[in-house]
Amino acid sequence: MQDDLVRIRGLVKSYKRGPETVDVLGGVDLDVGRGEFLALMGPSGSGKSTLLNLIGGLDRSSSGEITIDGQRIDQMSKSGLADWRSRHVGFVFQLYNLLPMLDAQRNVEVPLLLSSVSASLRRRNAGIALELVGLKDRSGHRPSELSGGQQQRVAIARAIVTDPTLLICDEPTGDLDRAAATQVLELLQALNREHCNTIIMVTHDPVAASYASRTLHLGEKGRMVEAA
Repeated sequence: MQDDLVRIRGLVKSYKRGPETVDVLGGVDLDVGRGEFLALMGPSGSGKSTLLNLIGGLDRSSSGEITIDGQRIDQMSKSGLADWRSRHVGFVFQLYNLLPMLDAQRNVEVPLLLSSVSASLRRRNAGIALELVGLKDRSGHRPSELSGGQQQRVAIARAIVTDPTLLICDEPTGDLDRAAATQVLELLQALNREHCNTIIMVTHDPVAASYASRTLHLGEKGRMVEAA
């Protein structure tokens, strides 16, 4: 029986828009197994990115429970959630968000600056992460000297350098051509299969979703339907 890393029950998220309350997620239940690669699909406005942000601790729910690796993150304080997020979650976004004045090595080291890791260990760990994504030979290159696909692989190296509990990817291939997207998806699949990384990925692309071990479709207010 697969151990559930993520357990969500009755998750609700609403926003105020003037005098109106807009319900984005209306009571979502979701389990994600440890070591699973889950793809979330659905039309714009279905709440995919909102759900991802709640799981990653970037946003707070209106109500409901979010338990990750035995911890109720919905009950954490703002500072406690920020600390948990820095230690347990790696993020990969559609836009790479690399610092333009830093080379690949230094960009990957950035999350480690928030920890007590020594400078020599930061360099070592960043080098290992870049080697895992196939860019060890590009460690001294700045983002402007890298292709879009290479920049996204640097972003993935940055996301995994802290050895996170959970890797969250929001449209990671949305800004890439098909060849570069395939490289990134094959990398994510390898991280999942060979290194047992738990990955939750939002995508509009059914080809991208096919790389995951399971696909869920979100309908109105986050209603979940498993792909056939």
